[in-house]
Amino acid sequence: MLKFIKTFRKDEDGAVTVDWVVLTAAVVGLAIAAYGGISGQALDLIGTAATAVDGQETATIEAADD
Repeated sequence: MLKFIKTFRKDEDGAVTVDWVVLTAAVVGLAIAAYGGISGQALDLIGTAATAVDGQETATIEAADD
């Protein structure tokens, strides 16, 4: 049992896994924060573009009489 405890203390695989989990969580958190900051402005831009497109008149093309 003592040998198992010494081996367990020296094993670094678990520590590396924890590091990757923490880094992944940080990246996901930053992505969510960035989305929250950008989404409102993007929706405003889309609304402005939609208003501009709705205000445009389209030209009608009449068929030429042959």
